[in-house]
Amino acid sequence: MLRSHRRLASGLVSAAVLALGLSACGGDGGSGSDSTVTLTVDTFSTFGYEELFKQYEADHPGIKIKHRNVVQLDEYLPRLEQWIAAGSGAGDVVAIEEGILTKFMAHPDKFVNLLDYGAGSLQGNFLDWKWKQALTPDGKYLVGLGTDIGGLAMCYRTDLFKKAGLPTDRDKVGKLWPTWDDYIATGKKYAGEVKDSKFVDGSVNLYNTILAQAASQSVGYTFFDPSGKLVAGSNPAVKSAWDTTLKIQQAGLSAGLKSFEPSWGSGFKQAKFATIACPSWMLGVIKENAGAGAAGKWDVAAIPGGSGSRGGSFLAVPKQSKHAEQAAELAKYLTSVNSQIVAFKARNNLPSSPQALDDPAVKSFKNEYFSDAPVGEIYAAGAKAVKPLYLGADNNPVGQRFEDALLALEQGRLAPGAAWKKALADAEREAR
Repeated sequence: MLRSHRRLASGLVSAAVLALGLSACGGDGGSGSDSTVTLTVDTFSTFGYEELFKQYEADHPGIKIKHRNVVQLDEYLPRLEQWIAAGSGAGDVVAIEEGILTKFMAHPDKFVNLLDYGAGSLQGNFLDWKWKQALTPDGKYLVGLGTDIGGLAMCYRTDLFKKAGLPTDRDKVGKLWPTWDDYIATGKKYAGEVKDSKFVDGSVNLYNTILAQAASQSVGYTFFDPSGKLVAGSNPAVKSAWDTTLKIQQAGLSAGLKSFEPSWGSGFKQAKFATIACPSWMLGVIKENAGAGAAGKWDVAAIPGGSGSRGGSFLAVPKQSKHAEQAAELAKYLTSVNSQIVAFKARNNLPSSPQALDDPAVKSFKNEYFSDAPVGEIYAAGAKAVKPLYLGADNNPVGQRFEDALLALEQGRLAPGAAWKKALADAEREAR
């Protein structure tokens, strides 16, 4: 899953979220006897809104925010789809990952038109392509407001690199791997020196990152072309990302961990791998999973292959909300220039606002956990040059089939040729 955004965090779901899933009670924004309006906000992974919620409630005494967070994207999306289709159950403000936005854009009337609530005046606060992603072709209906984009880098363990006799300085590390072939060569050097950990976490996260990069640098789409046609078998970006991932598997560099599973989270704590493809939102995920004990052991370097973006989300207000006006105001607040800066400093979610990207608070921001890496400079540098990817309505389920095939290949359950054929066949079935 391409964000798969943006950003999934650790493997545990709180009891409150489990109760949410069982009851699907919905975000009716009920008002108490004191006339306080409760606005329910549904998110996945880590959006960095905790302090923003507190500030908004302090500035709006009549508003109470109820935050419902489902950690894993692949658990969140089916619930959101069900709630939107049923016309009940969703929060007043919901996060929509870019991989599913296209599906919702086919039915914009399921959401309030944010242009009716003054959002049109905010267009200049967003990268042009980010704004257009949630706008109907006729320009008359705005489904959502952008939160973040997923600039790319590579995160690595300095202690493990030192153990392998590799440089640990981030600039020198970036020069080790201008290309993915160079990355593989570096991995082989690492493997020759370190036997108790692998070079990379696993195939899924790596494949999705390479695919997003390759597609954004070439055709501008992944499994579906802009007409909605499935082109997984003919898009060279899909096959080249697959082949590069296969090379890494065959070189024995992968720990074989499935992203966002409990074993993946444990892998961070146990230093089971030295590098991980690192969209900006991944920084918060690493910190949550690796824990305080790994502070200062991680750093951030340039990613092989050049710039790209993987992931990004939007905030929307479902038509079913009973407090659409208040919900729209909250969505505008959470996606404002200042709020995007706050979210970046809290969770390193790279802003989709050009003003926020240019703000000194972002450009000069260093992440203490990641050895004081200048993450603002690293991620913001090429953000404005990022080219958007077209993701079809069935992007996520099709992407899941490719992930499944890669895992089967990595676990020795399928041979390379059979795994590729199975991925294509399963993709065809999902797209029917």
